[in-house]
Amino acid sequence: MRLSVVMPVYNERATLRQVVERVLAVPLGIELICVDDGSTDGSREILEQLQAEHSQIRIALQPKNMGKGAALHRGIREATGDYVVIQDADLEYDPVDVPALIEPITRGSADVVFGSRMSGGKPQRAYLFWHLVGNRFLSLLTNILYNTTLSDMETGYKAFRTEVLRSLDLRQDDFGIEPEITAKICKRKLRVYELPIAYYGRTYAEGKKITWRDGFKAIRVLLSVRLFG
Repeated sequence: MRLSVVMPVYNERATLRQVVERVLAVPLGIELICVDDGSTDGSREILEQLQAEHSQIRIALQPKNMGKGAALHRGIREATGDYVVIQDADLEYDPVDVPALIEPITRGSADVVFGSRMSGGKPQRAYLFWHLVGNRFLSLLTNILYNTTLSDMETGYKAFRTEVLRSLDLRQDDFGIEPEITAKICKRKLRVYELPIAYYGRTYAEGKKITWRDGFKAIRVLLSVRLFG
């Protein structure tokens, strides 16, 4: 069993080395695909140092900042594993949860597993109230549109069988890729499981990038996939 961890990177020098070391400490056969999305803060240089130190790391360099979705498209194309986990580079999600995320898939029970920040049982940083409201609204909208019961539709921690992920025909190049993945998975009625994960959320002062504008984009994406595919 080989696991591809796809990590978009954009100006994450403060956490990059630590998150890479935590991913590589996971006791699984891992290739770590780091897609640098036009970083200007020295993240590319740190990635090159890490690649020289660890044979499991592969680097893909975007020619400019093209968005999280574009970085994920690149990483998904590069993946050679049987399974894929999407891992952010900001330490909001802890790689210690990865083995639990992929277990329902390797057991043959699931096609996709979402790591839920809303289901309890793991450490959760008290974070921004309006992000919580927005996430719950988007999850409710997803459940209404697609007749499902997700608690955290916009989680950044997802695991897939590789062939399932590649079959989704993803088109969004920015943060819209998160609701697009969820919508296309639900529309196809794939076997989706949720598991509680730890969440160490960042404030904007600490580097958080997603904004309220991305919430409105998520609504448009959810509706568009439901109505037009």
